[in-house]
Amino acid sequence: MMQVPEGRPTSQRHCLRPEHSAAWKVAGFCCVLALTLLPCPAGAADLAVLRNGFSIRHDHRQVMGATTRLFFFADDSSFTDVPTEQIANYERDLSAPTPAPSAGSITASFPKSAVPLPINEVVNSASATFHLDPDLVNSVIHAESGFNAHAVSPKGARGLMQLMPGTADQLGVSDAFDPEANVTGGSRYLRELLERYNFDLVKALAAYNAGPGRVEQYQGVPPFRETRAYVARIVHEYNTKKIAQEKAAKQKQAASHATSKPKRKTSPKTQTATKPAGTTVAAASAH
Repeated sequence: MMQVPEGRPTSQRHCLRPEHSAAWKVAGFCCVLALTLLPCPAGAADLAVLRNGFSIRHDHRQVMGATTRLFFFADDSSFTDVPTEQIANYERDLSAPTPAPSAGSITASFPKSAVPLPINEVVNSASATFHLDPDLVNSVIHAESGFNAHAVSPKGARGLMQLMPGTADQLGVSDAFDPEANVTGGSRYLRELLERYNFDLVKALAAYNAGPGRVEQYQGVPPFRETRAYVARIVHEYNTKKIAQEKAAKQKQAASHATSKPKRKTSPKTQTATKPAGTTVAAASAH
């Protein structure tokens, strides 16, 4: 079980993006009432620009007081709810429009299944394919997009793992807003960076965030505040997960021993044999 020293900063992205808001607040109804009257033509693509710097591409929207529902397609088949207060403004999306889903297009986008897979299944599948820890991939997604498959950064990075258009093309990702394609491409890229830097996770994340060129230029993590904060955030979250898992495993082991103790008396020989196992776990957590 690998843990990364939190004292070393890490970075991850080919495009810098601001930190996500820690909590959503409640907004008043009257300050956004006018937005409900704005026309949103069918088939038109808009961007809801959020106060945290991200933007969400959508077909049309419905303001419901403190919550705004953003519909991704004209047929209302897919949507996300966003606190109205967090939306700074709306802009027209001048990029190529995303076609509305149809039986044929869904089958083409998801060849293994007729409907999109849950995010956890997508992450587990991509992690297994590229031999990554799912907890690490989830931590990267959390820092990159907050698990918003339609997130667009100020620099143009898209989707769950915030792939820049050029990087997505190199990875063979034709639709960065497709969760399965995005996570598969992002996981592949992360694996390539790990191999490139001899599995130094800190450098790999720094290259994912600021680009390999910057890592080579500074012979390590670039001195960018956002990059260092981003790396530290992923390392902290990942280590927290690992520590919690180790703690749960120890508690489960202790409960198992306590349950089996009355049934069978443990010989001195067995007690001596179990001691090193506990020592091994403790040593692993120290690293």
